[in-house]
Amino acid sequence: MKQFILASGLFFSASSTIAADLPGISNLPATARGKAIAEEVERRDAGYGDTVVELRMELKNSTGRVRSRQLTWKTLEMAGPAEGDRSLTVFHEPRDISGTGFLSWTHIDRPDDQWLFLPALKRVKRISSSNMSSPFVGSEFAYEDLLSDEAGKFEQRWIKDEPCGDLVCFKVERQPDYQNSGYSKQIIWIDQLEFRPMKIEYYDRKGKLLKTLVFENYRQYLDQFWRAQVMRMKNHRSGKVTVLTFDEFRFQTGLTTRDFDPSAMKRLR
Repeated sequence: MKQFILASGLFFSASSTIAADLPGISNLPATARGKAIAEEVERRDAGYGDTVVELRMELKNSTGRVRSRQLTWKTLEMAGPAEGDRSLTVFHEPRDISGTGFLSWTHIDRPDDQWLFLPALKRVKRISSSNMSSPFVGSEFAYEDLLSDEAGKFEQRWIKDEPCGDLVCFKVERQPDYQNSGYSKQIIWIDQLEFRPMKIEYYDRKGKLLKTLVFENYRQYLDQFWRAQVMRMKNHRSGKVTVLTFDEFRFQTGLTTRDFDPSAMKRLR
């Protein structure tokens, strides 16, 4: 996911920064402007290599009951215009889910690949693209929410610039340009200085608001890469919330494609 920040008091200085990064953006039609913003988000996050982070997942139901899970999330940046990032998620706690692994390969020009390893069955299960809108291990995130956020997978349209908290954001509508999505559209707020996502609204296939994802507590790594330390997904129908709280991200750890091979998932720890 890409991300954005800007205090409203810095609006005019931020505007000059935007103009330097995106010449003539204010003169572009709405669709071209939306695409330019999305591509700038990608450009700013390019070159990170790989990351490893430990995190806690909290599942909160409508009555306030909380279940907690501990996991590790690894990502690998892939080269090539047709390839998105790869990610591997491994659960450690609680015991009944320990060893469960989820592997995702994002593609731009063809269906994505996803696999789930269930240690109780000792087998790797490929997730059909027709099931990508299903909940991920009981959370409010769907399988498709865990794909890398590639500009080429959406049709974008700039709506307007507006305040978002203490920031000023681009408000952009994007429609999935791939099959079997559970969403008709998403509305994303992107801050105008650092080009980080601050909030995403997800609308179901009938066009009704289903979920909202909020990014919190951004931190910059290697003087370039921004990562939210908290992601909060709320389901407006069920009242359930899933909160991801991240420890420190480690960058450029030496991961390779061999670490993201489905045949290696049975050896997960």
